[in-house]
Amino acid sequence: MNAFAGSPTPASAAAAIIAAFNRKTEKSKLASVENRRVLSDKSAIGVPFSLMAKEALYPIVVERAEGAVLHDLDGNRYVDVLMGMGINLFGHNPPFIRAALEAQLAKGFALGPQSDLAGETAALFCRLTGKDRVTFTNTGTEAVMTALRLARAATGRRKVAMFIGSYHGHSDQVLNRIAGPDDPRTVPAFTGISPATAEDVVLLPYDDPRALEILERDGETFAAVLVEPVQSRNIDVQPRAFLHALRDLTQRAGTVLIFDEMISGFRVAPGGAQAYFGVEADLATYGKIAGGGLPLAVIAGSNQLMNHIDGGPWSFGDDSVPPVQPTFFAGTYCRHPLALAAARAAATYMLEQGQALQDSLNARTCALVERLNGSLAAARLPVVFTQFGSFFAVAVNRSRIPPLALGLLSLELLTAGIHLRGGDKGGFLSTAHSDGDITAIHDAFLNGLQSLAGFGLLPLIDGTTP
Repeated sequence: MNAFAGSPTPASAAAAIIAAFNRKTEKSKLASVENRRVLSDKSAIGVPFSLMAKEALYPIVVERAEGAVLHDLDGNRYVDVLMGMGINLFGHNPPFIRAALEAQLAKGFALGPQSDLAGETAALFCRLTGKDRVTFTNTGTEAVMTALRLARAATGRRKVAMFIGSYHGHSDQVLNRIAGPDDPRTVPAFTGISPATAEDVVLLPYDDPRALEILERDGETFAAVLVEPVQSRNIDVQPRAFLHALRDLTQRAGTVLIFDEMISGFRVAPGGAQAYFGVEADLATYGKIAGGGLPLAVIAGSNQLMNHIDGGPWSFGDDSVPPVQPTFFAGTYCRHPLALAAARAAATYMLEQGQALQDSLNARTCALVERLNGSLAAARLPVVFTQFGSFFAVAVNRSRIPPLALGLLSLELLTAGIHLRGGDKGGFLSTAHSDGDITAIHDAFLNGLQSLAGFGLLPLIDGTTP
């Protein structure tokens, strides 16, 4: 319920929710004020700036993380469902990752020479992904950039097809939008991006026959089709038939099919979305879970494509030479020994646990979503949750939750001791979440949405007020 005698306005309701959040997180807010003078940090905002939300536009500052729990500067304890934006499948600071890092710290972490972990870690990820060869870089953005470069190098073509609503990092070439509802031209999505970067990109509607028609007609002009198999912004769409159609069309056109598995990789299954949907991409990019909590991303693919990283295999003691002309690929921190140590530990653990690891976690997430949906329906709240593996979120196409209510929901959750960023529609379960943690997550979402309805910010299913 709310503190207003009459019907609150949206502004007064937001002010009350923000004030409760401010009281709980005074030191985090003060840290944001102090940091802003020297630290330019978009993540400190989280959602688009507005005067109404201004007093809540700061992140929780955490001083300690263990398992599924965070502790902030104010001494608050949070059950974390953001989980590093999906990084921490095993929870924060898992013992087997920590042991691997401590062992590598004792040995040092030389950059320049090859790490003694590189080959072994690559072999482990070849086993997990089912690909011929892999290479390592630092971020998902870099991995996608490299995959697109490999596709262009291998095909000699320029154009790339991507899909409206997908997220592929923050390089210029993937930050695009269509010009307007009746104008399918691709244009930069943000200021500071040259229009030239959009010239070779075609944006297509996802899970839509119109996209398949364009690829059928123009497929041989594309170097690659880049796809987030389940879009992180709308996980309710899980288009098995569409992905199979993409595979068929790209194979016939000689176009490289790239799966961006930053979120889905190693989450829904050891082989990611490709194994789950039964579609084998030519190249795939992975991050988050792969690094065991440290900065690391993986590009994996066939020999034919991955050979463009280094020219391909050759032998000592004979006249063999690299079979293809390599493109350019580099990065000082690629294959950092600490990141490789964490990645090797994560890959080894996943291979030892097998499919049972994902199956168990997926089932627990499914049970949470079913419980949430039952409780929300009983409370007459017009919100439905969905899941993909251990990723759960509000099903935006099946819910009636206004943008203001969605933005304030995370503040209600934070005040209740559940950590989620402003504007996020859901989060992740990890192997570290206990049954008690999951109950707390359920209760916080239900109570937060009921509170928003009590403030008049969320309609009930039958149109009445609480």
